[in-house]
Amino acid sequence: MLAIRCRLPINSSRIVSAAGVITRKEQKRHASLTMETLNPLVKEVEYAVRGPIVIRAGEIEKKLKGSHNFPFDRVIRANIGDCHASGNQVPITYIRQFVAGCTYPELMKSSNFPSDIKSRVERLLSVCGGKSLGAYTESQGIITIREDIAAYIQQRDGYPSDPNNIYLCNGASDGIKTIIKLLMNNNLEKPSGIMIPVPQYPLYSATLSEYGAYQIEYYLDEGNNWALNIDELERALNQSKDRCVPRGMVIINPGNPTGQVLSRDNIENVIRFAHKHQLFIVADEVYQENVHLPGSKFFSFKKTLMDLGAPYNQMEMASFHSASKGWHGECGSRGGYYELINIDKDVRVQVNKLISACLCSTAWGQAVMAAIINPPKEGEPSYELYKQERSAVVNRLREKAELVGRLFNSVEGVQCNPVMGAMYAFPRIELPKKAIEHAKSKNMAPDAFYCFQLLEKTGICVVPGSGFKQSPGTHHFRTTILPPVDQMKDMVEKFRTFHLSFLREWK
Repeated sequence: MLAIRCRLPINSSRIVSAAGVITRKEQKRHASLTMETLNPLVKEVEYAVRGPIVIRAGEIEKKLKGSHNFPFDRVIRANIGDCHASGNQVPITYIRQFVAGCTYPELMKSSNFPSDIKSRVERLLSVCGGKSLGAYTESQGIITIREDIAAYIQQRDGYPSDPNNIYLCNGASDGIKTIIKLLMNNNLEKPSGIMIPVPQYPLYSATLSEYGAYQIEYYLDEGNNWALNIDELERALNQSKDRCVPRGMVIINPGNPTGQVLSRDNIENVIRFAHKHQLFIVADEVYQENVHLPGSKFFSFKKTLMDLGAPYNQMEMASFHSASKGWHGECGSRGGYYELINIDKDVRVQVNKLISACLCSTAWGQAVMAAIINPPKEGEPSYELYKQERSAVVNRLREKAELVGRLFNSVEGVQCNPVMGAMYAFPRIELPKKAIEHAKSKNMAPDAFYCFQLLEKTGICVVPGSGFKQSPGTHHFRTTILPPVDQMKDMVEKFRTFHLSFLREWK
């Protein structure tokens, strides 16, 4: 018998057995990145809006496409403020035509392309490299867009705005993380502390966890339409000073998840509080165009700050806006901006250095922001259709804001403050003691257990209040007001049936 000699590379993991069969030697793979070696701060990050309940909703949706045993045929996604995904809102013609012209300028040769949009497209592309939206932009964003944003802010507030203080970013979230990063000072003896509202949008708690910062939680006053109580702000700040160095304060107005719109007096008092304690103001104002309740009005922090005069008009602040919210809801574009106010010129140089490392935000998102901030004017060809589409969206949102609050308040054991603004309701639910104890035995927050049951039995996907933080001993959930009116009514009736059944089962 001929012997077969097999030449193998020296470093090969294969060996020849006595039978001449080549096998693979078992070797333990070396892993540089494991749960033990992973950055521990990453493990602290939580984002409830896309958390376990939402993941389960996706699994259910896949099962619904085949044979299933669920007592419903579709999942109602009321967990996230994604206007277009709700199926109740189509893109605004003007915005899409503007972006289409910027993306494919050949379209503008058509006689059907509105002349006012054409002139806006030509102006924007004239300052783009190679007259193409595909070129890198300035790190702060395209100059003509920053000029238009500054004009918008000046018209809104009645005070000058400098395009050099405007920064376009990938959604407001990206800008918020940049500003919070600036407030982190690891040279201090204690971690930097940032005041955040409770309930809060989980971007803030997630970002502060990622940065290793201390979360100074102040509770919004649910009994007073989620207003900010100055005594509560003082309490939260004083109790944190042994654990951190307070650096800044976040205010979300209109509120997410709570839907409140702060009064002018409330904003003035918050500014005075921030000045007293030398806190940098982070004004999350992405819902400034979402004010629904008659008699409510949005007041920007910048305008209020300036109106108060010295010394308040010299305070440092950043204000944020987004393409994702408002009534236009272009979430996927990831467009947004922030304005820096009264920032030291040397610090601004450092900000410019920091953002330049990422080159620029997406040019398409910048273009969407340009369309939102500089809409058609009366008398221009695109104006009438724009006005008609805008009114339809705004009126539907206003109708649903009133409807949702009224319907939830008609359910036993549910309390819901008026949806004054934004696009969410945050009802409070009374849960039986037995259900609370059962949830805790499963290592679950009681309202998370409730929301999982709601999803499994009705197909309604909402976010538990514990994902936004809440006052101890209270339980809530957040729902959007975005689904169509008939779907919202159907959703609340399904919720009513489930809730009463849940109370009977666990009492």
